[in-house]
Amino acid sequence: MLLEFKNVMPFPLKDYQHDETSVWKAGFSLEFPKKVLLNASSGKGKSTFVSTVYGLRKDYTGTVLLDGKPIDTLSIHEWIELRRTKLSAIFQDLQLFPELNVWENLLLKNQLTAHKTESEIEAMLVTLGIGDKKFQQCATLSLGQQQRVAIIRALLQPFELLLMDEPFSHLDEGNATIALELIRSETDLNGGGFVLTTLGSHHGFNYDHELKL
Repeated sequence: MLLEFKNVMPFPLKDYQHDETSVWKAGFSLEFPKKVLLNASSGKGKSTFVSTVYGLRKDYTGTVLLDGKPIDTLSIHEWIELRRTKLSAIFQDLQLFPELNVWENLLLKNQLTAHKTESEIEAMLVTLGIGDKKFQQCATLSLGQQQRVAIIRALLQPFELLLMDEPFSHLDEGNATIALELIRSETDLNGGGFVLTTLGSHHGFNYDHELKL
């Protein structure tokens, strides 16, 4: 998948002073599979970046292209197919169904493509240390536990690009390292890449490329 930004500037960030190396306005082109770190301090537009690429925000000037096609020209049906088979995301607000339990949240996602077996999903829960939370209502989980559920959910579909907005913000470094290794492994299995936004930590991982805001 080819992701391109051409003179992109979100309306809320247009009056900010951006560095010459910032992806805003200057632009960039990345072809995946690649593992990319998007490093920026708070308020520089990390969440805006993820929401823009995922097609949730249209309040910007310039052009965002996926595989050479401007995303603002995609139909709702094209977006549905793109998000089902090529583009996955982990958002800061996690977007779990709080009234459902962990297993129900995960199966809802997996049933869209039958990407994983139930035993594979259970193994992911165990790997991230929440195997005993399978039938617990998501609203009653800690933020760190919810974050791990959201990470697993994002991996329950085929993808060429995984967008992650500070996915480890509620995890200690040990759990973040375990989660990143799971993400790396699943990304490689998909033959895809990812963009991970962070406030500064590299989590001990050697990224292929680094973007700045």
